[in-house]
Amino acid sequence: MIGMRRLLLLALVACSSAKPVPPRGTAAERPDAFVSLTEVEPTILVELRYLGTHNFMGRPVLGYKAEKCLLTRPAALALKSVQEDLRPFGLGLKAYDCYRPQRAVDTFVAWAKDFADTKMQAEFYPRVPKDRIFREGYLLERSGHSRGSTIDLTVVPLPAPPQENYHDGDPLRDCALPAGQRFGDNSLDFGTGYDCFDALANVDNPGIGTDQKTKRVMLRALMEKHGFKPYPPEWWHFTLRDEPYPETFFDFEIE
Repeated sequence: MIGMRRLLLLALVACSSAKPVPPRGTAAERPDAFVSLTEVEPTILVELRYLGTHNFMGRPVLGYKAEKCLLTRPAALALKSVQEDLRPFGLGLKAYDCYRPQRAVDTFVAWAKDFADTKMQAEFYPRVPKDRIFREGYLLERSGHSRGSTIDLTVVPLPAPPQENYHDGDPLRDCALPAGQRFGDNSLDFGTGYDCFDALANVDNPGIGTDQKTKRVMLRALMEKHGFKPYPPEWWHFTLRDEPYPETFFDFEIE
C-alpha cells in the first residue's frame, strides 16, 4: 500500500511539470521534487569528490558543475533527522556524493574499461585490478545515485577540523592504511578512506578494529532509523528505502 507522503510527492511532480517523468529509463529534466541538501539542512557539510580531482579517476567528472548536494526532498528531510540525532553528541554528517547524473556513471564505465588508466590506483584500488571493479560491485552501469535518493557520506566532529588538501601529483597513499597514514580526511575513522575499492570497506569486514566497527554500527543504525538501507560493499553508501523514483535514472547536470 502506497504511503500518504509518497502519494503527495507523486501528485506534486505531476502538477509541477508539463512533461511527466517516465516510470522507467533515463530522464533529462530535473523535477521540482529535487532539492539542495544545504537548503534543507545547512549544517550538513558537502565535499563533492567528483567535482575535483581527488577521486578514483583523478579528474573532474562529467556532469558536476557545482558543489551542490542534490537529492529528492524525502531523502534530504531524512538526512536532516539524522543530523539532529548526531548534533547533541558534537557530530555531524558530511556528504561526498549525492545525486549523480547518468552521464557521470557512463564516464565511470568507460574509465573502468580502460585498463591502461591506473593513475589513482595506489590510493583507491591498490588490490583490485580494474577488470574486477564491476564484478565486485564497486561500480555499476546503473547507479542508485542517479535516482536521487542515494548518498555517500561520513561523520565528522563539530566544529569540523581542517583536513588535508589534495593537489594533482601528490604522493598517493593506500586508502586502507590506518588513519594518520592514509589521506587526512576530517571525518571519524571508519576503517578506510572514501571510495576505497577494497574488501576492508565492506560494512561487516572482520578485519577492521573494534573502534571502527562501532562507528560503522552507529552510522548504520542511525541511517536505518531514518529510512535508509546500507550497501554492504561500502560503509559510506545508503539509499532511502521508500525512494520516490525507484526506476528512473536522471541525467541533468549539477549546477
